[in-house]
Amino acid sequence: MNIEELIKQKKGTIVDVRTPGEFMGGNVVGSINIPLQELGNRLSELKELKAPLILCCASGGRSGMATDMLSHENIECYNAGSWLDVNYYQSL
Repeated sequence: MNIEELIKQKKGTIVDVRTPGEFMGGNVVGSINIPLQELGNRLSELKELKAPLILCCASGGRSGMATDMLSHENIECYNAGSWLDVNYYQSL
């Protein structure tokens, strides 16, 4: 199943790794905000979320770094790129 299908079928949890300020400026309905720099300290919280984690940010760079980091912790996750793309897929 690809990312678009995961989002459309509401599988997993959408995690936005942007800063709280960026998140407040616009976000995907139902997403949660855990900034990239906080991921390492919040691993137990992340492991309890409904998998897979669908990671997004502004352009896909930070969510790509988050995907690498969380994959090394054996957390099922995918880089969905921009939150705007995730928002679009969710609306289909």
